[in-house]
Amino acid sequence: MNFKVKDLALAEQGELKIKWAEVNMPVLMLLRDMFSESKPLIGIRVGAVLHVTKETAVLVSVLRSAGAEVFLAASNPLSTQDDVAAALVKRGIHVYAWRGQTKDEYYWCIKRVAESEPHVVIDDGGDLHVLLHEEYVDLAGKIYGGTEETTTGVNRLRALEAENLLKYPVIAVNDSYTKYLFDNRYGTGQSTIDGILRATNILLAGKIVVVAGYGWVGRGIAMRVRGMGARRVIITEVNPIKALEALYDGFEVMSMIKASEIGDVFITATGNIAVIRREHFERMKDGALLANAGHFNVEIWIPDLEELAVEKKEILPYVTEYKLRNGRRLYLLAEGRLVNLVAAEGHPSEVMDMSFANQFLAVKYIVENRDKLPVKVLRLPLELDEMVARLKLKAMNIEIDTLTKQQQEYVRSWKYGT
Repeated sequence: MNFKVKDLALAEQGELKIKWAEVNMPVLMLLRDMFSESKPLIGIRVGAVLHVTKETAVLVSVLRSAGAEVFLAASNPLSTQDDVAAALVKRGIHVYAWRGQTKDEYYWCIKRVAESEPHVVIDDGGDLHVLLHEEYVDLAGKIYGGTEETTTGVNRLRALEAENLLKYPVIAVNDSYTKYLFDNRYGTGQSTIDGILRATNILLAGKIVVVAGYGWVGRGIAMRVRGMGARRVIITEVNPIKALEALYDGFEVMSMIKASEIGDVFITATGNIAVIRREHFERMKDGALLANAGHFNVEIWIPDLEELAVEKKEILPYVTEYKLRNGRRLYLLAEGRLVNLVAAEGHPSEVMDMSFANQFLAVKYIVENRDKLPVKVLRLPLELDEMVARLKLKAMNIEIDTLTKQQQEYVRSWKYGT
């Protein structure tokens, strides 16, 4: 076993967490039961860079039960659950992850995964994919294929593809219906609020909340914040169609420069850089909270905040107070990183069940179709996406209708009219 974690003595506590996640991830448990005997991944090395949480632990354990050897590093320096990392080592997973890594330590761990010479890679955010394409080009050329969990990572991979630099096929798991319609919307919507409340214990009822971005993540956050009783929920957008959708969904829409003067809580969910910056900080009211739900800590532009501040201090474990020259105080949560994973535990197990079922099926699909897939960013086949949905419904004891022969003929025919 090769590994580096904070403390193996935490394994027993981590094992309890993993068992709890397994209870709430029935689709992955069904897949484990389906493939633990046939072991379709025997002899396959899987390199994964994911948030090392109890939910990720279930995924990598199911991959191992299907025969794979798994090497795992964290996709965020602050998201690792150290007890879970220790428990995974005991389960036979090569883990390089601990909470509170420096940037150098973070990339050291990812390099250990790359140097395991994986056949298939799983990534969340694209750091492993990019590292392979920049520093391990020869290894990248031997990889059967990879997967990508999140919007940010998919965008980076499409940029690689557009420049004809992509070395292996990648399945954009984020684009699967049973991923983004549920994980991005309901998972992030709930877990982001969970992180903000754990960090601050504020009352959201009566607050003016500004959500930057109205993609599936922004939609989920806006929906849940409204459900918590926010007095006003304001959306900022650069896409006119999404802005119009937000308006028709019943939210206020305005520019960030205007919203910055009235918001109590700001939540970024765009996947872009410097969404909240100097001109916004300068207009914010005293006591405004700043939280990020995007993958990287670049949406709230910290360099501007550092330059504007005359005083900086940590007043709670995940709350940093910046006092500006005008006397106003702004509060940055979780160092601008993913607030739901730094200040809380990430998405609920029930929703990650579908996301990670897609990941498992994507790895199996890549192995079964190696040398047949085009070197492009691909979607998981719809039949596998629907398989995840059917297994989830089965686990929830919900039955749905099936098309009759007459109905099947009707939808396939061009002959029927008025």
